Amino acid sequence: MIDGQPEVNPSPSTGLKTGAAWVDGRIIPISKASIPINDWGLIHSDITYDVVPVWEGAFFRFELYLARFFRSMAALRLNPGIDQAGVANALHDLVAATGLQKAYVAMVATRGVNRVPGSRDPRDCHNRFFAWCVPYIHVIALDIADTGAQVHIASSVCRISPNSVDPRIKNYHWGDFTKGLFEAKALGAETVILLDADGHVTEGPGFNVFAVKDKRLVTPERGVLHGISRQTVIEIAADLGLEVEIRDLPVSEFLQSDEVFITTSGGGVAPITRVDDHIFSNDAPGELTLALHRAYFEWAARPENRTPITYPD
Repeated sequence: MIDGQPEVNPSPSTGLKTGAAWVDGRIIPISKASIPINDWGLIHSDITYDVVPVWEGAFFRFELYLARFFRSMAALRLNPGIDQAGVANALHDLVAATGLQKAYVAMVATRGVNRVPGSRDPRDCHNRFFAWCVPYIHVIALDIADTGAQVHIASSVCRISPNSVDPRIKNYHWGDFTKGLFEAKALGAETVILLDADGHVTEGPGFNVFAVKDKRLVTPERGVLHGISRQTVIEIAADLGLEVEIRDLPVSEFLQSDEVFITTSGGGVAPITRVDDHIFSNDAPGELTLALHRAYFEWAARPENRTPITYPD
């Protein structure tokens, strides 16, 4: 810190455009960022995070992402000593320093390093906050999303029970997702959807799932992150006069859908045209999916949903 201000390189053309991190009040190239090797976030996945998109020079629905991040920290009893305004300022400074107009911005709180040698008590850890950003990430690559993605429903693994790890708290417990991704990739699918132990659809790595039947939307309630993009689509659907059901979604019902799509901060609404050997909407993005995709980015342009970033001259 210099006179209480972050050490920010004012020029976005000096190596930060590929990614930057905010660590202990300093903004540095993401390749230079690190955490201690014995941080509990690394060795125990005792960590939470959130990701807010930047679109056309502004955060999208910033307050909702910030609020969820602080709910997650409270639920995990993490207190890294920074308030909501401090996090907001750090993220603003971070993105401004990169010059990125479209970005994927993560805020992270980790349990940190235990300050008492030999202690296994989480209360003895020094919690830490850091943040990082990179150019905007599409969870489903644009060229694939344009024609509709192929997804696999994992058979070798089910979603970890919410009684063990609450999916409403964003976390890095990806053991189930990663196993499912290896299974999906081996079959030529782009990504994976996991079922719960009762055979209900839950979510995938970085996205929520929607099914469309007779212009009615269904999205799972249990075993999933209550995504901001998911919430946005639910609100858009209400504006359009569409019925939305938030409930258990048996896989047998899911596979009889007219259309399937996912929602994610990395791309908004992305169409799924194949789930294993099931083909939806004639193997092309469905009409309602495309309408919701367009509406999502229309919402991203609305002033009330934008928190503009002030970039250096």
